[in-house]
Amino acid sequence: MANRTVKEAPTIKGTNPQYLIEKIIRSRIYDCRYWKEDCFALTAELIVDKAVELKHIGGVSGGNIRPSPFLCLILKMLQIVPEKDIVVEFIKNEEFKYVRALGAFYMRLVGTSVEIYKYLEPLYNDYRKMKRLNREEKFELLHMDEFIDELLREERVLDVQLPRLQKRTVLEENNQLEPRQSVLDEDIDDDNELSDEAEEEDEKKVKPKEKTSEKSKKNWKDYDKPERSPSPRYARSSSPREKSSKKRRRSRSRSKSRSRSPTRENKKKHSSRHEHRDKKDRDRDRDRDRGREKEKDIYNYQG
Repeated sequence: MANRTVKEAPTIKGTNPQYLIEKIIRSRIYDCRYWKEDCFALTAELIVDKAVELKHIGGVSGGNIRPSPFLCLILKMLQIVPEKDIVVEFIKNEEFKYVRALGAFYMRLVGTSVEIYKYLEPLYNDYRKMKRLNREEKFELLHMDEFIDELLREERVLDVQLPRLQKRTVLEENNQLEPRQSVLDEDIDDDNELSDEAEEEDEKKVKPKEKTSEKSKKNWKDYDKPERSPSPRYARSSSPREKSSKKRRRSRSRSKSRSRSPTRENKKKHSSRHEHRDKKDRDRDRDRDRGREKEKDIYNYQG
């Protein structure tokens, strides 16, 4: 009598709600200690207290196929079939993560395809960590959004065969569901809007800066830098290095010009040498002529 479904419970998926869990696992749950001690005479109001006490999720574990408390409470909810509002409150509970996981798993078993997408997809934004007990009786780390993704995609979760779920695209084509909007898409749109606004502000700031910079180039003065001595009116005097480089250039150019053709100075030197030779020759001729005239005078005087 304690394992029978409530008389007022409606059929789910055309069968008894408890039959959604396989007979072998169901019999193991009926024989376990947690079912006999903690799940006896539970009602929809009292099951919340047991759900708050959960410390992990899981199916069956160990060699003797021992069911977890999470799976026992799922079977108890299928037995008493709580109202839909209670299950929705389980899903919306943000304080206790295992209560939310319990409500999500029950909704996946009992709800229609539209209700499952409607109530489980918002839980993708829940990133809290949970502990899951595997078949080897070891705990694994799992996040809430990963658990929801398994419920919506996998056929078997926590050793329970899940009912068939219609594809979301089919429901969207039939106008039963609206296209899914992810929170990440909203964040990306917000980031793009902020970046566009920032670019526009930067462009507005750059344009007046360019105008003011052109005007202020003449009047601008940096008072932090040390002041230079006033520059002379005329060209700056060349440094010793510059003078030496200029002299070298001149000397190189002179040497090149000498090698190619004689300069004016050389021509002048040659002409002065010829003139000097002509003068000497003239002086010699004069001296000779004078000496001959003296000899003639002396000869005529003696005669």
